[in-house]
Amino acid sequence: MYLFGYGSLMNPASRALTGESGWACPVTVSGLQRYWSNVSEALISPLVVLEGDGACNGVLVKIAPDALPDFDRREAGYRRLSLDASRIALPKGIALEGPVYVYVAEDRVAPDVHKPIAQSYIDTVMAGCLRYSFDFAAEFLHTTQGWDAAYCNDRALPRYPRVAGVSDEDRVMIDDLMKTHLGQHPAEAV
Repeated sequence: MYLFGYGSLMNPASRALTGESGWACPVTVSGLQRYWSNVSEALISPLVVLEGDGACNGVLVKIAPDALPDFDRREAGYRRLSLDASRIALPKGIALEGPVYVYVAEDRVAPDVHKPIAQSYIDTVMAGCLRYSFDFAAEFLHTTQGWDAAYCNDRALPRYPRVAGVSDEDRVMIDDLMKTHLGQHPAEAV
C-alpha cells in the first residue's frame, strides 16, 4: 500500500521516526489544495489538504500494511481516505500495486500566535522536498496556501517533535527559496 505525503512525510528522515517505508516517488495529485492549518493538539499549525481545485505535489511512499497503524497515530487529527490512483500524475513506467491513502483535514483553521507556522516544521518539509529537486521545493511553496498567518522562528528550540534530516546547507537553501518564491520570509510577514 501507499501513502501520499504532502508535508513532513515527504522527508525520509522524519518519516523514518514513525515507521519503515520503502520506495518513494515525487508526484502531483489533482483535486487537493494544501494549507497551513491549526488542526491538532500540537503547539504548531501543520499542513493539511482539503478536496478542491488545483493540485498538490508530494511524495508517494510504499509502506507495509502492518506499518499503517503507526502512521495513523502520527497523523492524529486527520482522516485517512482512499485516494483514486487516476488523480496521481505518476512518472512514466511506474505502476501502483495497491491502494493509496492520504490524510485529510475536516476543515481549515488559520494558524494563530498560540499555534503558529513553525520554522522547524517548514525546515523538515522543505528538506524533504529538496531531496527530490529545487523545482519540487519551489512548487511546494507556490501550491501551499496561508503563508501570511502567524509564524514562529523556532529553529533554536524546535516546537516540531519530528525535526530530522535538515542540514545547515538545507536551511540556507530554504531561506533563499522562501525569500525568492514568497517575496519574503514569513518572519517578515507577521
